[in-house]
Amino acid sequence: MAQKYAKDQPAGFTNFIERIAIVGIGGRIGSHIAEELVKTGKHKVTALVRGESNATVPKSIHAAAINYEDETSIVSALRGQQFLIITLAVTAPPDTQSKLLKAAAQAGVPYVMPNVYGGDILNNSLQAEAMYDSRPKIAEIESLGLSWVVLVCGFWYEWSLALGPFWFGFDFANKKVTFFDDGKTPINVSTWPQCGRAVAGLLSLKELPEDENDKSPTVSGWRNKPLYITSFKASQRDMLDSIHRLTGSSDKDWEIEYEPSLDRYEHGKAEMQKGLRTGFAKAMYARVFYPNGDGDFESSRGLDNELVGLQKEEIDKITRGTLDMVESGWNPFAQGFPQTTRR
Repeated sequence: MAQKYAKDQPAGFTNFIERIAIVGIGGRIGSHIAEELVKTGKHKVTALVRGESNATVPKSIHAAAINYEDETSIVSALRGQQFLIITLAVTAPPDTQSKLLKAAAQAGVPYVMPNVYGGDILNNSLQAEAMYDSRPKIAEIESLGLSWVVLVCGFWYEWSLALGPFWFGFDFANKKVTFFDDGKTPINVSTWPQCGRAVAGLLSLKELPEDENDKSPTVSGWRNKPLYITSFKASQRDMLDSIHRLTGSSDKDWEIEYEPSLDRYEHGKAEMQKGLRTGFAKAMYARVFYPNGDGDFESSRGLDNELVGLQKEEIDKITRGTLDMVESGWNPFAQGFPQTTRR
């Protein structure tokens, strides 16, 4: 696609993303994205909500009721929107995103951030093996003539650490941790608020360069590209050391086991075949911790943090929040573990 400049646009063109639609405002990542967008004071945010939904929409955000069985209702809600952000629960019907994308194409929405959050989408081996291949979703977006921006943010740290042994390997109740390989493989991770700030930072940029001499970052600069962001890079060893600093514990207070990441990955897949749903998380996380560096996109791709106004976060501060979650009995799967897990 040829580079477009603001100077060449028709009369009335404003060079920023003003109108943003978001799906999943009541979810963990969706709520943080919406909150950060509103904070900027630069956008008109519309939340697409099912007519029967009980989701609470803040007064600062417009609510548009949709019916996933009525495409015209989605098209109507998306008409005039410049950017669609999709965040869906793992329990959503598998064709939900496709319905949104088709409606977005009909409504003429230029950009979509799909329900793809996590590992490096340009790493083909990781995509093929890590249980969440995003490439077909990207292909669908492009086939509809839409442009995409994917937030590559790594695993969500607070979620993954608090959930239990099948994720980052930590069993807080029994003070036990399973290190994958030697536990020293670093991966990029992010927090929910950091992801929200990243999206708000991106969409606060100009949409297009003013002219051929304008080299400042713009939204169009990420057209059909990943946005690589992180809160920090950490290994399991780093995580346990952070816990020690905050709780006054040491290795002697924890039972530490070791398992090769490749073995853990294969065991997880085998458990899935037996109908054990936790095998999905076990395999997915083990694969990203392979010592080949697949989980460290910062080293292989670089980061966009500074371009969208992000600073890295402090691991101890985030671990403290995670410990509070654990101590409060936080359990997102109180109704049962789903078929797949968001990361």
